[in-house]
Amino acid sequence: MKGIILAAGRGSRMGDLTSTLPKCRTVLHGKELIKWQLDSLGSTSIQEIAIIRGYLSKTFDFDLTYFENKRWSETNMVSSLLSAMKWLESYSCIVSYSDIVYSSDAVERLIGFNGDIVITYDPNWEILWRKRFEDPLSDAETFKLSGNQVVEIGQEASSSADIEGQYMGLIKFSPLGWSQVMLYLNNLSEADVDKMDMTTLLQNLIKDGVIINAVSIQDRWFEVDSESDLRAYIDEAPIN
Repeated sequence: MKGIILAAGRGSRMGDLTSTLPKCRTVLHGKELIKWQLDSLGSTSIQEIAIIRGYLSKTFDFDLTYFENKRWSETNMVSSLLSAMKWLESYSCIVSYSDIVYSSDAVERLIGFNGDIVITYDPNWEILWRKRFEDPLSDAETFKLSGNQVVEIGQEASSSADIEGQYMGLIKFSPLGWSQVMLYLNNLSEADVDKMDMTTLLQNLIKDGVIINAVSIQDRWFEVDSESDLRAYIDEAPIN
């Protein structure tokens, strides 16, 4: 089992905080976001961790494996993930966004859940979203399940009934699961792949009949997408 952190983007919504360092180097509760991720991933059975970097790549100084997205400014998350193809083709991998903070328990739940493509989700998402947004529905996306199988994700939600949880940004791919991803992507143009975000990929895979399972977390997590998110978490206890 290996871990991959998607850290190629700048994070322009963070304003001046990302003028000299990538978004994942933003500090929350005394520690950089990426250090929270490395600590949580490293406290599990994951044996090796890689970072996909792009924006200000030379500022990364961790003694780890690196994959490069040299086209980070013109591509989205799916293209970044393709930079780590060598690992994804050969190993089961936990893929993490670089703007989230979560516990090692969330990672362990993902590792232990059977399936070729599995994501974590927060069934109590509204607690976190109410801290971040005056109107939680203004940012929340649809998330619908049939048992443990995801049947819809990432669409505009018209009401809370459309949201059984929120996808966090943690995914497990087995080599077989990754081969299903590539089977889909190989039918697209380079331009379509370049602009594709992760929830769009997941939703399109579902439409193609690919099984995506979901496991719920039982503890807190944070998403940092803006300076206002940082302010919202000031009085929150750090993630254990």
